[in-house]
Amino acid sequence: MAEEETYDYEKMLKRAKEALPRSITDGERFQLPEVEFLSEGKNTVFRNYLDIVEKMDREPKHLLLFLLRELGTAGDIDGRRVIFKGNVSQRQLEDKMKIYLDTYVICQECKRPDTKLLKEGRTLMLSCQACGAQRSVKSKKAIVSAQSKEDAFQVGKVLTLLITDVGSQGDGIAKKNEFIIYVPGATKGEHAKAQVIKMIGTKVFCKKMVD
Repeated sequence: MAEEETYDYEKMLKRAKEALPRSITDGERFQLPEVEFLSEGKNTVFRNYLDIVEKMDREPKHLLLFLLRELGTAGDIDGRRVIFKGNVSQRQLEDKMKIYLDTYVICQECKRPDTKLLKEGRTLMLSCQACGAQRSVKSKKAIVSAQSKEDAFQVGKVLTLLITDVGSQGDGIAKKNEFIIYVPGATKGEHAKAQVIKMIGTKVFCKKMVD
């Protein structure tokens, strides 16, 4: 009877192990596809963006907001690629991707990528489907902040600004946190009403509204 019970236990253990996700049992290190990018004029194209997002099983917009904030530039998704405004080096892009992977994808306990982002109240949690571990994502504030800043300077939005300086080209200059806002035709000391026409990194370009 004891031998039969031992046999049953070992059989059940074997079945349980076989039922585990392959990523837990194969011992292979998780690796993303190599970043493919090229320069197109004054823009940088992240060619296989969606391939990498799908490999990480994350929302494309979530990663994009993180990269825009970390790189200090503007950009958008174009099909399966992302186009950044300005020049971004491969080293910069790979470094930021690693930070995102470590923060929002990899489980700190089992080092596997079998995780999901869950929201508990106002806290973003990384829940591991492999080992069951959970942890709060400390950098959530950065993503929320990036989203808020993007919304604050959407093209077409009308702002009321205190012009505190005048640039070398004669444009009025206002500042909000790390953002520098340019308003042609505005004068120092003026409370100007201006409409956003474009945003590049931390620079916001507006046109003055005439009452």
